Amino acid sequence: MTHTIEISDDMKDRLDNHCEEGESYEEFLEELLTIYETEGAFLQEGYSE
Repeated sequence: MTHTIEISDDMKDRLDNHCEEGESYEEFLEELLTIYETEGAFLQEGYSE
């Protein structure tokens, strides 16, 4: 089953800037969620607790 998610033009542009050449939005989001599920949070460069 597939679902459609509506995003703004600005969000589309941001996704386009982060996706590698030939990578779909679905592939990018899957990778992002995997990182989040593995690490428990998104990593930020220069961030420390």
